Amino acid sequence: MAFWLTKETRLLVQGITGGAGSFHTKQMVDYGTKVVAGVTPGKGGQTFDGGKGGIPIFDTVEQAVKATGANATAVFVPPACAADSMMEAVDADIPLVVAITEGIPILDMVRVKRFMEGRPSRLLGPNCPGLIAPGLGCKIGIMPGSIHRPGRVGVVSRSGTLTYEAVFRLTELGLGQSMAIGIGGDPVNGTHFVDALKAFEADEETDAMVLIGEIGGNAEEVAADYIREHCKKPVVGFIAGLSAPPGKRMGHAGAIVSGSQGTAAEKVAALKRANVEVVDSPMALGDAVKRLLTRAL
Repeated sequence: MAFWLTKETRLLVQGITGGAGSFHTKQMVDYGTKVVAGVTPGKGGQTFDGGKGGIPIFDTVEQAVKATGANATAVFVPPACAADSMMEAVDADIPLVVAITEGIPILDMVRVKRFMEGRPSRLLGPNCPGLIAPGLGCKIGIMPGSIHRPGRVGVVSRSGTLTYEAVFRLTELGLGQSMAIGIGGDPVNGTHFVDALKAFEADEETDAMVLIGEIGGNAEEVAADYIREHCKKPVVGFIAGLSAPPGKRMGHAGAIVSGSQGTAAEKVAALKRANVEVVDSPMALGDAVKRLLTRAL
């Protein structure tokens, strides 16, 4: 796996002493992720017991990067502080910023996006489960490591829970994952479907792709245009929300149909025009991938 997560990934956790941050830091360490630092203002100089030795805590991201060489961060801070935490990480030139926090105000994310313009950092999220590369034994975020296995199927999704269902079925069928990426379901986020599809298409360790979308916005239609023009590898898709009523938010903040825009039917039609095999259940994604890969042999 040659993108985003590598053998050289060194993670710091912002909010490492909080409830979610401390729990998932231990989970990431257990999975094999190299967690080298934590950041909690006011607790610099302390250590966090990650289960496999003490992890040093710093007051600022800049201090943590200088002391440990961290090149990725997971943001587990509360919504009111999350935007500042992301911008602090970007200001420290951390290449990968994974924002797990949900409930961040949209205006705060607009500020983050403007702050990132022209800077080298990649933002994944917010309100996302993170990403995982089973072959590297590395994950950043909250994805359950036990259901993943190394393989050659790339997964990208707006929904964490639906990702887990799809991955579980892939693993059941003996189809491992090169990487699973949760981009989050907020209306203003960092990484989009096309970013992941482009990386998977170029990745020599990925043979097929799974795309899981939902109602709201036009990200899936944009992805369909990209797939039609650029993707040679097979893509299987699922769109959640076929029965969602117009004008009501369903789950994620971005999962809302306004007028005739962003409906599940429109997204399914766009993907089918791009020759994506669209299934009617996340559990059917694995079977469709296996069928397409077998056909390609």
